[in-house]
Amino acid sequence: MTALPSLHALYKRLFKPEPKAENSDAAVALQTWFDERARQSGYTLGADQTQVIASMAERMPALLQGTAVRSLYLHGAVGRGKSWLLDGLFRAAPLEEKRRLHFHDFFAQLHQGMFRHRQAIDPLATTLDELLENCRLLCFDEFHVHDIGDAMLITRLFKALFERGILLVVTSNYPPEGLLPNPLYHQRFLPVIELINARMDVLEVGGATDYRSLSQDRPQQRFTRGHYVWPGTAAQRARLQLPPADLEPVPLDVGNRRLRARLIDDDRVHFTFADLCEEPTAVIDYLALCKRFERWSIDHLPLLDECSTAVQQRFINLIDVLYDQDKTLILVGERPLAESLAGSVIDLMRTRSRLGQLIVLDEQPPR
Repeated sequence: MTALPSLHALYKRLFKPEPKAENSDAAVALQTWFDERARQSGYTLGADQTQVIASMAERMPALLQGTAVRSLYLHGAVGRGKSWLLDGLFRAAPLEEKRRLHFHDFFAQLHQGMFRHRQAIDPLATTLDELLENCRLLCFDEFHVHDIGDAMLITRLFKALFERGILLVVTSNYPPEGLLPNPLYHQRFLPVIELINARMDVLEVGGATDYRSLSQDRPQQRFTRGHYVWPGTAAQRARLQLPPADLEPVPLDVGNRRLRARLIDDDRVHFTFADLCEEPTAVIDYLALCKRFERWSIDHLPLLDECSTAVQQRFINLIDVLYDQDKTLILVGERPLAESLAGSVIDLMRTRSRLGQLIVLDEQPPR
């Protein structure tokens, strides 16, 4: 069997003065990188994953030459490998001018930057100059929209990114037409949908395999080494060194805001569900807390179906951030996880998938 060329050898050829050979090598190198990572992880790639990798490889020559190329929008159900494909492109692309961000994180930075530069002639352009500098490849993971105010800014953002000739690669659980499904606002979001379809190749990442259910990834993530605990007995708490359930709140300053926690200990923080999700907290707060705390525990998870849509959405955003930032989480509820996570908000499917990777610690009665 003929050995595949090493990535080093393939990339080294990129600096030789034969443009066509360079371009071919860059595409082959990307394909080889994905094939090798799939083999190491024991993955069998489906037709959709293979199509996406081929589409990414086709864009590599133009990206390295600095030529404008159509961006990519990847959508599909949870666990179908969208983030794995996005991360693979980011890691394997042989250039320095690239950024990979969770969309929550980028949007929070965008809002902060536009506020700082609010006196500029074009606060958005000034902020993008600051955040992206000479970026040529921008990878957004978990793109979704729920707020009409954000939707209007996204229209301006995407237009600005396309005008800069940036190769934008986005993952989402929804096809473009499924973004901002609220019928009160969907019509006003159509310009963004039309822009995506006009400037991006939209590819579905499907298949029968839920890659998050495969055991190979678990040792690599701190989040998946966390626990879901129910019903939260004293013995369970002692086993995981959790504080008592009735601790009084302590103040915790986050930026210019004061939140409530129940325990703060070096890189560890303990909240109740109400502390974080029944108060008007936001993604920017969760991101700031992640910079300070590696170990999180959250008490008193209720039945989400009995919570308001706003509360459910805050919880979804919180889990998105903890998962993306790869923090250790212990979540305590009174009922089995599937029962607790019943709810009406569409993004709960992603939350169920992520929390379903936690180690369950329960006390079932003997049969």
